[in-house]
Amino acid sequence: MQKLAFSLLLLFITTCSFSQTNFSKLIDTANMDLSIKPGDDFYHFVNGNWLKKTEIPASKTSWGTFTILAENSSLALKAICEDAVKKTNKNRSQQMVADFYTSGMDSMNAEKLGYSPIKKDLERISKIKTINDILNEITYQHTKGITSPLFNFYVEQDAKKTTQYITFIDQGGLVLPDRDYYLKSDARFEKIRGEYRSYITDLFIFTGTDSISAKQNAANIFSFETKLAEASLSKLELRDPIKTYNKLNIDELSKSTPNIAWRGLLQKMLVSKQDSMLVNNPTFLKTIDTLLSTTSIDTWKAYLQWYILKSSASYLSNQFVERAFKYGQALSGQKAMTPRWQKMTYQIDNKLGDVLGQLYVEKYFNAAAKKRMMTLVNNLQISFKERIKKLDWMSAETKTKALAKLNAFAKKIGYPDKWKDYKGVVITKDNLLQNIRNSAAWRYNYLVKRLDQPIDKSEWYYTPQTVNAYYAPLKNEIAFLAAILQPPFFDPLADDAVNYGSIGAVIGHEMTHGFDDQGRQYDLEGNLNDWWQVSDSTNFKARTDKVVAQFNGYKILDTIQVNGELTLGENIADLGGLAIAYDAFKRTAQGQTNKKIEGYTPDQRFFISWARAWRSKMLPETAIRLNNTDVHPPNEFRAIAPLVNMAEFYRAFNINVGDKMYKPAKERVKIW
Repeated sequence: MQKLAFSLLLLFITTCSFSQTNFSKLIDTANMDLSIKPGDDFYHFVNGNWLKKTEIPASKTSWGTFTILAENSSLALKAICEDAVKKTNKNRSQQMVADFYTSGMDSMNAEKLGYSPIKKDLERISKIKTINDILNEITYQHTKGITSPLFNFYVEQDAKKTTQYITFIDQGGLVLPDRDYYLKSDARFEKIRGEYRSYITDLFIFTGTDSISAKQNAANIFSFETKLAEASLSKLELRDPIKTYNKLNIDELSKSTPNIAWRGLLQKMLVSKQDSMLVNNPTFLKTIDTLLSTTSIDTWKAYLQWYILKSSASYLSNQFVERAFKYGQALSGQKAMTPRWQKMTYQIDNKLGDVLGQLYVEKYFNAAAKKRMMTLVNNLQISFKERIKKLDWMSAETKTKALAKLNAFAKKIGYPDKWKDYKGVVITKDNLLQNIRNSAAWRYNYLVKRLDQPIDKSEWYYTPQTVNAYYAPLKNEIAFLAAILQPPFFDPLADDAVNYGSIGAVIGHEMTHGFDDQGRQYDLEGNLNDWWQVSDSTNFKARTDKVVAQFNGYKILDTIQVNGELTLGENIADLGGLAIAYDAFKRTAQGQTNKKIEGYTPDQRFFISWARAWRSKMLPETAIRLNNTDVHPPNEFRAIAPLVNMAEFYRAFNINVGDKMYKPAKERVKIW
């Protein structure tokens, strides 16, 4: 799927404001390990004692700055939902939240229903007889918000004509996290594949299939998905916006896929008046076409039933919920199930995010933070401009265009001016799965209707209660969501060193995404357009190759190499973001002094604030999964990698030859 927004994090964690007591002391030496030299291991110098004394809660797969915010704030989300339930005179937003939450918390009703909420789906699929029946079922599941088998469908701006929306159909159909989980011979993957086949078998048995047939279904489904995996692009290939931009004429595409008349299929998916669509992997569509004629109808039926089962299991009776959790443990290592209330607040945010967002903003958002934040953003932008002007590897012509793109950044802070109204969504108190489907169907129709509308530049990619920030290349915009504008990232009471080292670096990170290895390929209007001189592209790549090599040298769990190519965009953004934030900080009054606070100079506080932001612990199973699938590197390396390339860090902590983090000046990487 084309990456439409480059975010600070992989996991978009929902949150609300919370007490600042957890971060009341800005530089807490009790969490530091002062026995470690800053120049040997700065991450553990800043976070060492916290790492030693902190245990990952049983219901979590990781624990750290971001997850602590999420945990504190999920309790606030719970309070919002419970308050909505208790209110006697509810407005429409409160009623939707209350009814959705009530339906999710009614475990007794879920037990009573068993798998009956999906029984009609399974029966409908069992009657499939032809290829046309298969395609009808696939389009039905997409449009009704049930699930999305075989491929991903969405509507977004055309990357080469961003003034128009266009239909996208991307590779999909896999349940395991990535194609490598099907194809690699690694023993870890083989174990997960075994767990996956067992999971499929059990869910079919739970719905009345005999054990022999259920096991055969699992084997057939896994074999089918493996063929999809073989035709799928890798995570690294999906990062290439040129390779994944394929505008295909619908009628011409149909000639190459004799089993699929794409114009008719799109009409069933409520799309008409389209002569072309964008596809990230044309070969994948041809593979689908081949599978329609070479795969038995029984296997297709099992696959489509499986998609219903796997997407619904967590919302059915306890038998299904517990089995889904057991399978998830193989991927994550999570020890205990997430509390039911927490799963429900997540679902409401995921499906009715703007409804919950309005309630969040009304109760928790500090409007003064928006004004202060805009000042920070503007200061970072000024610093970035000056850095571009001084680049010694970029031509004057490309610099002019880079500055024009930077000046054209749209800036979004806090929350949207216009909320989605979810008109027509039916939410009831007694049917959780149907509530999820109704809201998903609304979202599908919302996307399709955009095809006849002008580009909505006011729309946000994530909800304000998400702890994140992002850069959206097609709109050339940066956004900082309300939930991240709180300690330890942003504190109105903190000194500039702390704020610039945390939220300042976040701002710089998102700005740099506009000029990383992917973002640089989009112009100031968001179009995929090569605006660089050839020599500048060559110089850029020579520098980014060094970043790749740096991260290839890092390992998780002692033996597993970090993928420097997969994580390149985030690594460029961290390196540029921290450098830009430091320059902006040095323009402040505090940045021009050496007055110590809490025992540390302003520069030291800046870098400590940065490393503290990435404080975290993670279960090994989750670390392995993310190392294979996430474009973000492990947090420990995000904390230290930019530092070894910054002379300012060396000066701040008197780092010299012999210190483990020392890198000779000629080997340090500077891009932006």
